Amino acid sequence: MSGRFPGARDLDELWRNLLDGVCSIADFTEDELLAAGVDPAELRGPGYVASKGFLAEADRFEHELFGFNATEAAALDPQHRQLLETAWAALEDAGHDPRRTLLRTGVYVGGGPSEHAVAAQVDGRLRARLGPMHVRVFTDREFMAGWLSYRLGLTGPSMTVQTGCSTSLATVHVAVQALLSGECDLALAGGVSIDSPYPRGYVYEPGGISSPDGRCRPFDEKAAGTVGGDGVGLVVLRRLEDALADGDAIHAVIRGTAAGNDGSGRVGFTAPGVAGQASTITEAWAAAGLDPADAQFLEAHGTGTDLGDRIEVTAATEAFQGARGCAIGSVKSNLGHLNAAAGVAGLIKAALMLRHRTMVPTVNVTRPHPDLALDDTPFRLLTRVEPWERPPSGGPRLAGVSSLGIGGTNVHVVLEEPPEPPATGPADAGEALPSGALPSGALPSGAVPSGAVPSGAVPSLVLPLSARTRPQLAAAARRLAAALRAPGAPPLADVVHTLAHGRAALDARAYVTATTHENAATALDALATALETGRPLDTGQAGQVADTGADAVAAAWMAGQEVTWPDTGGHRTHLPTYPFAGPHHGALTLRPAQSPEERPRQDAGTETAVIELFRTTLALEGDHDLDRTYFAAGGDSLTAVFLVSELRDRFALEVPIELFLTERPLRELIARAVHGDAEEEDLLGDLLDEFER
Repeated sequence: MSGRFPGARDLDELWRNLLDGVCSIADFTEDELLAAGVDPAELRGPGYVASKGFLAEADRFEHELFGFNATEAAALDPQHRQLLETAWAALEDAGHDPRRTLLRTGVYVGGGPSEHAVAAQVDGRLRARLGPMHVRVFTDREFMAGWLSYRLGLTGPSMTVQTGCSTSLATVHVAVQALLSGECDLALAGGVSIDSPYPRGYVYEPGGISSPDGRCRPFDEKAAGTVGGDGVGLVVLRRLEDALADGDAIHAVIRGTAAGNDGSGRVGFTAPGVAGQASTITEAWAAAGLDPADAQFLEAHGTGTDLGDRIEVTAATEAFQGARGCAIGSVKSNLGHLNAAAGVAGLIKAALMLRHRTMVPTVNVTRPHPDLALDDTPFRLLTRVEPWERPPSGGPRLAGVSSLGIGGTNVHVVLEEPPEPPATGPADAGEALPSGALPSGALPSGAVPSGAVPSGAVPSLVLPLSARTRPQLAAAARRLAAALRAPGAPPLADVVHTLAHGRAALDARAYVTATTHENAATALDALATALETGRPLDTGQAGQVADTGADAVAAAWMAGQEVTWPDTGGHRTHLPTYPFAGPHHGALTLRPAQSPEERPRQDAGTETAVIELFRTTLALEGDHDLDRTYFAAGGDSLTAVFLVSELRDRFALEVPIELFLTERPLRELIARAVHGDAEEEDLLGDLLDEFER
């Protein structure tokens, strides 16, 4: 799993906030809102509430990791950016290499409306620069799933699902059905909602669904409405028997899912319905082969609206007949209503509770709303942290998760606690080896060998690390060292297996060797210090890893070769994921459009102007980039179509698109385009020759 939510950069921070009962809804100052472009008249008008579940740094994106240039990254909707990074982290958390997922992987995601996407569609200058098709594929949520499949090389079904507020839980239902039918063997499911990466509030309207004071109080006597928020969450799903056979680390088990619609059985299109919700819950538990009376927790949709809460409790009471003392809560009290990402936020919360065997409270509440009459229902409002005890029957811990969408689509998921992890091969035993040392001059790709191995000591294991840059490699080493020192750290053999098989091999590489957790953590800290300071450590002697062949494999890996790591007897486990460090790309804003007649027309023979066109379109950083080929400089087929159009319209140059497919430096490509040499050659023949080579 992976997610980014208000007040939480990752799921570890989210869990700490949930345990501490933190409300992460932000309250903005007038200066912050004015600086973010909020209309002063609206801001100072009646009913303006300066609150939101704010996702910090939502415009950042490590575009180079995913093969985008800076211009494309700025055009790409922040929702797409966040989904890409979250998908990478989720696959890593599951122990799968994000660039080489060996299983047929399906993608099922959805998103919310975006201010960025709307601005892009009406920004004439942007459309003239990138072309209408480019603007659409970079901003429309219709292409969210496609971008994940394309940039991560995932070949299973790829679908964008939209069901309003229940979108992200609906993606889980669709993904489960695809796995059970054999359409895919692994699935990414979830959603994102970022209406704007900048501070925003809302105008409270009496009788509407919004809260008058910027707080969401589900099922509480003071409940008066909901608060919007931004977030992103994805889960990685696999058939249980396959996960168990491979020894995968499991957060929770989905025992059953169901989806349905209220149809016309409600007072209006935007209103929820009792019968539809109750039917969906009942169908999910029937699909699980379980009795709803055995549920111990319900993560409700829980918007904190008067009508919504009453209808949801009525429907759940009908579905959970026979249950007693089932705790009920809603993560919207912590984060706000995340719209298309709301369902997966609730699912992740429930999975974390099952994994940690701890129930966390709904915040901002004091006493249940008297109209709900919770004492006469199967439910109790959870307002404090509680250990999640195994039920008296001895059965597993069970939870239900509900998500409801405007338009009537209801989804319910039945969750069960994870099974016990499998036993691992080599244990952490033996005498600790001295910490690793970094050879002089070995950065940015330096191995960190162990010290001498005492006679009879357990052979050390190789822990490979890589990142896109040296600072990120240092950050990855620090994170892993902390994880190895934490209580409940996974067996070292599992750590090695996951690092070797569940991480992409990026440009900046290093490895440490160790026999114990502390030995490994010490070596990782030494590596991080060397990377951070640039001061090499004394080189130690190669350790006993050479006897197992791992040292030779590590050396080949350091040299950039494809390698097969020795089997350590380990399994996939949850480890810290990639330390993203992308720049801010902002979000598109509306600017006055410039008509074609107003655009300056360059002389068709001006090579300098054409070079500037390429610089701007591909975000080239200097003259040295002109020595790269078109695709190496970040170009793609759609950008080539745009450039051909611009060369024709602005410079009266007819350039065949095949010119972009040749392995020529940009400098030569531009010269041929400007001086008319391109049409005189058999470019298609040259291209076919290159493919044959």
